[in-house]
Amino acid sequence: MSVLGDLFNRILHRNAPAQSSPAATQAAPAGSGAAPQPQVTAQAQVPQQPQQAPASAQAGHATATAERVDIEKVLNDMAAKNPQKLNWRTSIVDLMKLVGMDSSLQERKQLADELGYTGDKNDSAAMNIWLHKQVMKKLEENGGKVPADLLD
Repeated sequence: MSVLGDLFNRILHRNAPAQSSPAATQAAPAGSGAAPQPQVTAQAQVPQQPQQAPASAQAGHATATAERVDIEKVLNDMAAKNPQKLNWRTSIVDLMKLVGMDSSLQERKQLADELGYTGDKNDSAAMNIWLHKQVMKKLEENGGKVPADLLD
């Protein structure tokens, strides 16, 4: 699985157990679509996503559209349970650590490749800022509800 796909799965699937039964039912279509979507998004642009959703199930798509995953709530809940003080709101490294992923430079460079980063990967500070913004945008594009201040 891609780094982006793994990140999406860890964030979107963490929300399912905390929800009530109807939401858990909704999480299944969203979760099954979450893993392929980041890979599709990274390789081709978002227009392929609407083609996939109606093919899966129109009722499931309508429900998933109505109930977006609150990314801020999911990540804040994870941060509250984590013994480390992690700033997932601004740091891609902390975001990856929070969800239990390897946040090494090698993993971040792979994520940068998946997302089409064209800058200097040796300038890790600039790359990290770009990665965080892109991950938040991709979460928003793929069914997540991301606070507006994280999309700027």
